[in-house]
Amino acid sequence: MPRLSNDSAELTPRTSFDGRELSFEFAGLEIGVAEYDEGPTGCTVLHFPDGPVACSTDMRGGSPAVSGAAVALVDAICLAGGSLFGLEAAAGVAAELLAQRDYRTDWLQIPLVSGAIIFDWGGRDNAVYPDKELGRAALRSARPGAFPLGARGAGRSATAGKLLGWELREAAGQGGAFRQVGETKIAVFTVVNAIGAIVDRDGTVVLGHRDPESAARLTLAAGVEERLSGGRPVRPPPGNTTLTVVVTNLRLEGRDLQTLGRQVHASMARAIQPFHALEDGDVLFAVSTGALESDPLLDTTALGVVASEVAWDAVLSVVG
Repeated sequence: MPRLSNDSAELTPRTSFDGRELSFEFAGLEIGVAEYDEGPTGCTVLHFPDGPVACSTDMRGGSPAVSGAAVALVDAICLAGGSLFGLEAAAGVAAELLAQRDYRTDWLQIPLVSGAIIFDWGGRDNAVYPDKELGRAALRSARPGAFPLGARGAGRSATAGKLLGWELREAAGQGGAFRQVGETKIAVFTVVNAIGAIVDRDGTVVLGHRDPESAARLTLAAGVEERLSGGRPVRPPPGNTTLTVVVTNLRLEGRDLQTLGRQVHASMARAIQPFHALEDGDVLFAVSTGALESDPLLDTTALGVVASEVAWDAVLSVVG
């Protein structure tokens, strides 16, 4: 019998979910989520209906996989499972946008869609991945003000905390957080499929590195040192990635937007330890909708400080 795959299964996109979600108000941003239960796997789409909007991409770690990373403007961003095959979901988002635009193909009507993926096959024995139809379904389901949390969308089969061995992992998923300072809005959405564990602001491991026998969560440095002192190697498993989108309504572009993305991405090493490892493929998209022309209280660096805290909140919201 052939292995279950997109070619051998009758797959039906699922776009309605129960459970936790982040509620927020952010004009010009819609979010759609679609999954194949047969995987399980899925994709998460951020759509900017008033776009295209300014975007800067920051890639770190040893094995990122991105489509559309070179574009400075986007109409949508698609995050997906399925490793490289999951980039097909971003093509589906572009195809659905093309259909919504009456199939116009003049230069300024071509949909600009960026995509990034996680490797989510570690805990499932099939070859089902987010494809073009799932990307189209996610975009069709997009709505403002709601973002499903936990094992949903691109994070449906995500795990975290695998530095000291695959058996110490725990189910992770996607998280989000929102904050408004004056008129400036900042939202962060992340899909955590990291080799590292999630760490709270007290420095406590709250997800991952969990000993299957004692149920205790091991601290990073102590766990590595214990193994090395006992003559046991530390060989982290491959196939890990954290995908993040930072969105602000403050008008930023070029170097300012790039610097914001770098600052927030670097800050996430506080929340995920270790981060940007050789076995990771971390990607962050920094987006400005440009709705707010300027803010006399926030320069780029101060905005980065606030956004970095929002990013930590987003990572912690994966835990629930």
